[in-house]
Amino acid sequence: MEYIKMKHVKQNNLKDVTVKIPKHQLSVVTGVSGSGKSSLVFDTLAAESRRELNDTFSSYTQRYLPKYGRPDVEKIENLPVSIMIEQKKVSANSRSTVGTYTDIYTFLRLLFSRVGKPFIGYSDTFSFNHPDGKCPTCDGLGKVTEIHLHQLVDFNKSLNEDPIDFPTFHKGKWRWKRYADSGLFDLDKKIADYTPEEQDLLFYAPQQQIKNAPPEWPHTALYEGIIPRVQRSIIHSDEGRRHQKQLDRFVTVKECPDCHGSRVNERVRSCKIMDKNIADVVNLSLEQLKEFVAAVTDPLAVNVKSEIMLRVQALIDIGLSYLTLERATGTLSGGEAQRIKIAKYINSSLNDIMYILDEPSAGLHPQDIERVSQALLAIKNKGNTVILVEHHPQLIKIADYIVDLGPKAGEDGGEIQFAGPYDKFLQSNTITSRALQEKIPLNTAPRKSKSTLAVKNADLHNLKNLSVDIPLGVLTVICGVAGSGKSSLASVIYQEIVQQEQELVYISQKSIGVNLRSTPMTYLNIFDKIRSLFAKENNVSPALFSYNSKGACPRCKGKGVIVSDMSFMEDVTTVCELCHGTRYNEEATQYLYQGKTIVDVLEMNVNESFAFFKDQSFAEELKQLLDVGLGYLKLNQSLSTLSGGELQRLKLADNLHRKGTIYLLDEPTDGLHLDDIQQLLDLFEQMVEKGNSIILLEHHISVIKRADWVIEIGPEGGSKGGYLTFSGTVEELAKADQTVTAPYLTQ
Repeated sequence: MEYIKMKHVKQNNLKDVTVKIPKHQLSVVTGVSGSGKSSLVFDTLAAESRRELNDTFSSYTQRYLPKYGRPDVEKIENLPVSIMIEQKKVSANSRSTVGTYTDIYTFLRLLFSRVGKPFIGYSDTFSFNHPDGKCPTCDGLGKVTEIHLHQLVDFNKSLNEDPIDFPTFHKGKWRWKRYADSGLFDLDKKIADYTPEEQDLLFYAPQQQIKNAPPEWPHTALYEGIIPRVQRSIIHSDEGRRHQKQLDRFVTVKECPDCHGSRVNERVRSCKIMDKNIADVVNLSLEQLKEFVAAVTDPLAVNVKSEIMLRVQALIDIGLSYLTLERATGTLSGGEAQRIKIAKYINSSLNDIMYILDEPSAGLHPQDIERVSQALLAIKNKGNTVILVEHHPQLIKIADYIVDLGPKAGEDGGEIQFAGPYDKFLQSNTITSRALQEKIPLNTAPRKSKSTLAVKNADLHNLKNLSVDIPLGVLTVICGVAGSGKSSLASVIYQEIVQQEQELVYISQKSIGVNLRSTPMTYLNIFDKIRSLFAKENNVSPALFSYNSKGACPRCKGKGVIVSDMSFMEDVTTVCELCHGTRYNEEATQYLYQGKTIVDVLEMNVNESFAFFKDQSFAEELKQLLDVGLGYLKLNQSLSTLSGGELQRLKLADNLHRKGTIYLLDEPTDGLHLDDIQQLLDLFEQMVEKGNSIILLEHHISVIKRADWVIEIGPEGGSKGGYLTFSGTVEELAKADQTVTAPYLTQ
């Protein structure tokens, strides 16, 4: 057997590791969170493969490719070309849908141009991104935005009195200057006193040059009214997403009245196949789409049909039959996006490629994990090498080879605990192998609830007139396959709790807004205190220890990474070569506090920093992170690198010490090792004992087994889901027929 051989790897916390991974096999790299899995697989193996591939291009081409730093490894032998399939949400481009992302919409357009009646044009005509096909009212977006002017502008103020309530339009800011410096308005006159012509010019004027512009007006600038400027450059841009809360105050988004959300114009909608136009077809679930395409009999459609069926079948096989082609990619979870990519590679004719996946089990019910397993084995069987960074027992069991890192996290990890086949792994007595074999019993003595929360006739999204009583004062788990309606039920529960004015902590996968500058210490508001300690010790300004201020590395501006815009492809993020990811300039790293530089301190994980700062007032905040099992996180770790479950536990740490509160959490075990899951469950038990109610949306069998009450939604995803398939104790669930979860409780 041929092996990829890595010799003397010292990347991040890896301790001079030498290991081999077999080619053309499915290997799993496992270990507790923070043990060095990502350092070995992503920061060493994948990074070196990408770097060496880029080196094969001409120096001219390399200027346009992302720069990968050389990992800290002496040698890698037999290294294949790698493709990384990460747990990352697809960028929320308003013109990107499941149909466009998978190319199925491209073939669907071809199908309609060939056999649709009446004939209205060729393939491009059916595109909502093309002038011939898009609805002119909404410009092919399917939605129109309405700006409520009086919510944005205070008519009782003059331009000099800061009347426009949006960050870049405040007095003195650059967008405000576009009106103040135009010479078109009296800056001290109340806007309510403007003539109708002046108001029209201020609010609605299209882009135009100013005649006889004042000297302070930029030569090349065009004047534009406030409404078209907000529409054009803010609402559908990154700036709009950054200031979403402010936008929500004065912008209403609603379905386009002309195309009814279909994105295409009336002419496109007039062309039909079997009484359905292209807008009707993209609203079908993939299962229904398959039936529709199979029924097309026109001989002109033969080749196009096979291309569509190939792609649709791959998505159905991997458990995404509930998706529709019109679904915006920005609404897909990281797991859904990852599975779409996996399905794409099943149909690829490339082989001898190394596919690297980051926790493909995350957010999936055991039944969905079985489907993913089959897809990964299909990719392997084409002659490829598949490597997973994974915790889930189901995927560890199908591996040909296991690499276990540890023994613990951070400085206490970074060593190979085991490397070899699964059967030998079970005898290896590592933390992971022991946890895998630990049989968790069903909860045979569930707590009795003292009261319930009634959900009646819920029909949100795909819920089918669902009624269920949610017990309070206990640990309740809501489970079901992906797309079955769990999140919809959680939204209904949330509304019910809010209406009853009960104490609630709701932490969804989207609860924490993160960017490259967010870290655990900024989130907990302890960074200022750490900087003050350094400033006081060295008698210098605290700003010198901020990577957002005087201490910032001049090249990456304190981000620690360089983000390369790859145009129509996903952005590529690489470590800054000047500061090596520390974010700081040279001066900031010269000062010490208790023998450590600011970089040394921020490189500590929470466990280490809790010991280092045990006498400080903010040690309690660090203790909360330890309580939720996040001791392995580094203080300066970008929150953008955390899984959804890790972000949830970060927010949970902020809301721990309460009584009589309902906690509603969406998959908090996402990204957790089996050992860490037990710690989190112990914490939940303590919280329930204090008089709180915990409602989890969860798939992990070890969590379901410990629940006091289980509610299953199903039986399948999308239109075949949304029904209550079970509500009762976990013992009753294990004996129940017709549920998708029961068979996995006895495995």
